[in-house]
Amino acid sequence: MPVKNDKRTRILKAAVKVFAKRGFYQAKVTEIAKAAGVADGTIYLYFKSKDEILISIFDEEMEKFIGKIKAEVAGDANGLEKVRTFVRSHLSFVRQNPRLAQVFQVELRQSNKFIKEYSGSKLKEYLGLVAGYIEQGQQEGMIRPDVHAGLLKRVLFGALDEVATHWVLMKNGKYDLDESAEQIADIFLRGVAVARN
Repeated sequence: MPVKNDKRTRILKAAVKVFAKRGFYQAKVTEIAKAAGVADGTIYLYFKSKDEILISIFDEEMEKFIGKIKAEVAGDANGLEKVRTFVRSHLSFVRQNPRLAQVFQVELRQSNKFIKEYSGSKLKEYLGLVAGYIEQGQQEGMIRPDVHAGLLKRVLFGALDEVATHWVLMKNGKYDLDESAEQIADIFLRGVAVARN
């Protein structure tokens, strides 16, 4: 299995640091090059623009994160447990990767190219995971079948996204993300669970 180019990897890691510290708009390619220990021109051998660096960070990190979630839910017995694991994993990722969370939650939204041109394939795949867990819970008779899984995945993601963004903007927040994950999962799952007599 071929190893990814070391310089490209260094550039992406350096870009996360620079974007998180300076902001996407304020960051300069020269700063990224310096942080990566490469010449300015080297960056353009791998990326056409600063926007492309940002999109590459998102795609590559989401691919890793999707793999991590799939592994974490593998031992869960049902859809409800998988949804809870998804929530925990999402906010745990934010807590463990504050710079990357800053880039995902704030800086990514500053890129017009990302907003206008990104196909969203990795985000769709990510949201597709939780939709699948919700659908599994519906098939198991544990989650209400009268609410569309596509709506539920957006409701849940919206809550996680808002909490993560607030935590990042508050410079690692005033609340515990692990505790928040449990509370969000409880509120969501109680709301969608089939009532038991």
